[in-house]
Amino acid sequence: MKILVVEDEAGLRDLLAQGLRDEGHEVLAIGDAEGAMALCGTEAFDVYLLDILLPNMSGTSLCRWLRDQGIKGQIWMVTALSGSSDKVLGLDFGADDYLTKPFDLAEINAKLRAQERKTLGYPRPECRVGDLVLNPNTQTVSRGGVVIDLSKKEYSLLEYLVRNRDTLVTRAMIAKSVWTSQTNLYTNVIDVYLTYLRKKIDGDRPDRLIHTLRGKGVMVSDREPDKL
Repeated sequence: MKILVVEDEAGLRDLLAQGLRDEGHEVLAIGDAEGAMALCGTEAFDVYLLDILLPNMSGTSLCRWLRDQGIKGQIWMVTALSGSSDKVLGLDFGADDYLTKPFDLAEINAKLRAQERKTLGYPRPECRVGDLVLNPNTQTVSRGGVVIDLSKKEYSLLEYLVRNRDTLVTRAMIAKSVWTSQTNLYTNVIDVYLTYLRKKIDGDRPDRLIHTLRGKGVMVSDREPDKL
């Protein structure tokens, strides 16, 4: 998921952002409401984590501004204020949830997983290509009945390729959908992750599933590209 963290305390902001990145999320972190407003003019996020006690403009006011702009993503208030009146104010301004400091990062990640399941629909059917089986509910992968251990980003890339099976996808398409970037900044990174996947998914097997068409793109298929 793509997440915006707005927290003025640098140490806490970095800790929260890194903890979310470790779970495979794309995170942008900023220290004030004004910067967040400028950023939200050009980028959309799935979840907005807003501290209430921000300099110059409160997180609740930022929350109301986001809703006034038509933002539909989840807005969660993260604050040391625990009074019920503060929670009511945040919810009335358009917040979806309220997290009180000191927060439990594991709890936040669990809430994010629950939100992702709700957004994508749950349970979702397994995806199969040949003897490759991908379970989007448990984010597990197996081939020929053997479980394959993937990192979160490897899994995200493979799921994107599998959901576009028999279809050639370019690196620009992968960057936009998996790395949520419209630039070619991640081209080399994508190549590295494709190499990881080929080793883990195909290895020495004669029946390859990941096919690269030089200068064109990549596809997952249980047939050779020239036979599609």
